[in-house]
Formats: sequence, C-alpha cells, structure tokens
Amino acid sequence: MRVIDSDGSQLGVISLKDALEKAYSRDLDLVLVAPSSTPPVCKIMDYGKYRFEQAKREKEAKKNQKTIEIKEIRLGLSIDKHDFETKGNHANKFLKDGNKVKVSIRFRGREMGHPEIGYDTMTRFAEYCAEFSNIEKPAKLEGRNMLMFLAPKSAK
Repeated sequence: MRVIDSDGSQLGVISLKDALEKAYSRDLDLVLVAPSSTPPVCKIMDYGKYRFEQAKREKEAKKNQKTIEIKEIRLGLSIDKHDFETKGNHANKFLKDGNKVKVSIRFRGREMGHPEIGYDTMTRFAEYCAEFSNIEKPAKLEGRNMLMFLAPKSAK
C-alpha cells in the first residue's frame, strides 16, 4: 500500500506491517484514505485531532449558513387602504431580512363568485412590494384560498 507521512511527504509503496510499525513508533494512527485506488492509499496522522478539526470546520460552515424562512401575510378580499399598507410594510420588512413571503387571501361565502377582486388585490400587493421582491409564484386560486409567493431581490 502507498503510505503518506504526517507532514504530507510520500513514503512510497510499503507493506501494511511496516506502515503500522512506522505509525505506532510515532504514536500516530494509520488511516485508509483511498481504499479503491491501486494500490490503496494510507496516511499516518493523529485521527482524534483530524476528527476534531473536521467537526470544527463543519460547525463553522453551519454558523455561516443563512436559513430562509417563509413568512405568511393574510389579506382580506375587501381590505382597507391603511390595513393594506400596514401588511405591505410588514412584508417589506420580512423581505429586507431575506425571508420569503407567502401572501394569502381566504374567500368566504359569496366571495368565491368574485375571484377577479382577489387577483386585483394580489396584483396591487405585488406592486406595493416590488421594490424589495420578485414574484416567485404568481397568484393562483387553490380551493377557497388564493396564494402568491414573493422572494427577496438578490443583492447585486
């Protein structure tokens, strides 16, 4: 098997017994790095230290990750101007923070006969939030609910 020393230099192709002796004489471990290659590649290293550093790198990468949440804004079919602006400001705040926004309107009773009013409200809402968002999924009627998804504009 091909053996790589702890400092990265190659020791060449040697037997398993000799490789183990070299590793144990230095109080290190012999780790199989590439078992599928011919000949198999092993490395002499401190395996505990390697695992610790690997976990540390994974933790650091996870810390730098940004999770995107989906926030929901519910509108009414006959929403007043001030309520509309308030909900729009909340949506803009969510979008500035980098979250997606799900906008929904629930149709009750006879409101189901006028889906065009819902489409108009959704269009107005999308225009109100256009500065901070892109329409990810346009308004669509699904049962008694009309849904639309807004995604934050990517920073350029």
